[in-house]
Amino acid sequence: MGINRRSFLVTAGAASVGAAASCMDGAPWIRRAQAAEFTYKVGTNVPASHPLNVRIQEAATAIKEETDGRMEIRVFSNNQLGGDPDMFAQLRAGALEFFLVSGANSLSSLVPKAAISGVGFAFTDYNQVFTALDGELGAHLRGLISKAGLVVQDKVWDNGFRQVTSSNKQIATPADFQGMKIRVPPGRLWISLFRSLSASPTAISFNEVYSALQTKVVDGQETPLVVINTSKLYEVQKYCSMTNHMWDGYWFLGNRGAWNKLPATVRDIISKHLNTSALQQRKDVAQLNATLQKTLESKGLVFNSPDTALFRDKLKKSGFYTEQKAFFGDEEWSLLEKVTGKLV
Repeated sequence: MGINRRSFLVTAGAASVGAAASCMDGAPWIRRAQAAEFTYKVGTNVPASHPLNVRIQEAATAIKEETDGRMEIRVFSNNQLGGDPDMFAQLRAGALEFFLVSGANSLSSLVPKAAISGVGFAFTDYNQVFTALDGELGAHLRGLISKAGLVVQDKVWDNGFRQVTSSNKQIATPADFQGMKIRVPPGRLWISLFRSLSASPTAISFNEVYSALQTKVVDGQETPLVVINTSKLYEVQKYCSMTNHMWDGYWFLGNRGAWNKLPATVRDIISKHLNTSALQQRKDVAQLNATLQKTLESKGLVFNSPDTALFRDKLKKSGFYTEQKAFFGDEEWSLLEKVTGKLV
């Protein structure tokens, strides 16, 4: 037949390549593997297991899929990129494209009025929180953030109501705060709140909180139950008082230069999935909070539930609310009190 083994293999190989090429040309549903056109980082300050990071990762996966691989968002959790002040500086400089931050924390150094959502003992429940932040107050704050040069997504992510933990005592009345060394985030509002309650607040970045509690640099700290659990603070604390003293959330911020480099269609897809995931994450946190007290009790934390009206009265008498109204301004305070009722 005149065909040896070598010529047969060469001919067959060529035919296979030709068939594959023909198939690729004629079958648009077969995609070639390629690197993302845009690869952006997002930094957070909580562990990977926190609902915040779980939902961001889900959004990132959906964004990559809907943009046909053009847009990849990589999640860096648990302060891998530094503490909040470091990541916020990176965001503003363009070294970090996305960052989630509390309005009362690092963001307030640039947009002081963004901290109003964290006024102590202002909100009584989640209904009030999201009525305000999905409504007029939230729209007003997003406008201020945008004017400061940052991109902000519509929906704020939930970090929960904050509770006080301690290594040596329960907080049952305002008098129990007297002289307590308590860790707070680096934000004016936290310092003002706990000084008004006669405590001794110390600003420490979250990535140093565990060691500060372990070495007794401070007696206690205040974070939501989800954070207490995922960061294992129950290992270095004995008591948890359900003060609900402050609601805290995360604004999803973007560097404007990096954002403007993206095509409008890609930006729309990103916003759609991030805002949808924010709403899902709120539900996750609410469901977790319903079970976390029992979980943390099983890990050794002793709980109590003080009368929060006592603390609000203390803040009124100390002039805390009058001071905050003067700081934030009449317009912002009016938007807050539309939801919370009169605080001053």
